[in-house]
Amino acid sequence: MASSTVKGLPTPDTHLGLSNSKSAVVELVKVSPEVSAALSNGQPVVALESTIISHGNIGMPFPQNLETAKEVEATVRENGAVPATIAILDGKPCIGLNVEELEKLARLGRRAQKTARRDIAYVVATKGNGATTVSSTMFFAAMVGIPVFVTGGIGGVHRHGESTMDISSDLTELGRTPVAVISAGVKSILDIPRTLEYLETQGVCVAAYKTHEFPAFFTERNVSFKLNLGSGVLIAVPIPKEYSASGDLIESAIERALREAREKNITGNAETPFLLARVSELTGGASLASIILLDVIYNKHYVLYSAQRFFLFYNKARDGE
Repeated sequence: MASSTVKGLPTPDTHLGLSNSKSAVVELVKVSPEVSAALSNGQPVVALESTIISHGNIGMPFPQNLETAKEVEATVRENGAVPATIAILDGKPCIGLNVEELEKLARLGRRAQKTARRDIAYVVATKGNGATTVSSTMFFAAMVGIPVFVTGGIGGVHRHGESTMDISSDLTELGRTPVAVISAGVKSILDIPRTLEYLETQGVCVAAYKTHEFPAFFTERNVSFKLNLGSGVLIAVPIPKEYSASGDLIESAIERALREAREKNITGNAETPFLLARVSELTGGASLASIILLDVIYNKHYVLYSAQRFFLFYNKARDGE
């Protein structure tokens, strides 16, 4: 089924209060008919990133990556929402992918550029293929009025970030884009305490579900969006204990991978793929098993239930209820 342009949706002004100048930019985006219809009818829509599909840097080659992507979307549907996987294909930002488009990304693998917010203009201008990260997925979700984005783990402040200043653009995006990001928290290869401090600096509301590892406050009134604070919300839902890898084993592997990265002078956006792949190797696939489970079920009932409820509260806040 052919995709439609975003102009078939309610205007972004309706959802996010965007200016008219931004409305012209939205014409560059293609929204699938299913996502367009769902947004028009006020149905729950959940944004999904596409880096996990094309970048087999954590050990998921084709066709495993494709099957994972399909299962993630199926899980979203089972929980009463419409999945909107986001990617840039042949220079066109696409919100909602069909099976052929998912397979294209999966086959492209690393040939599809890992695309953060800063890379969007380049990938579009060169008519390239881009797999969206958290920051770019948030950007496009907000553009078309999708208030909820579910992912495995967000980026953050890298270990030794106080010296390198290596901080993921995911954090600054959370500080300026009004989308609720529901995830398993911050990737364990990162400096979690400094990441939380940075999120506080960015004015991001951080909440946790059934854990005290993050600040444990959560409100169903969606106050952050009602007040038009302009920032996102991060809701952390930890992976179920029975599926989580051994903490000591993972931590030891992370420390070794970090040393190797420094020795090989691997920095910037090449560091996270290297660390994830190396940790998977050092743990005999234990970390990869957790990552796959996380990306397949996203804590199936908990995360998607939270996403669905947040969407309902968002609609009430938007409508002034």
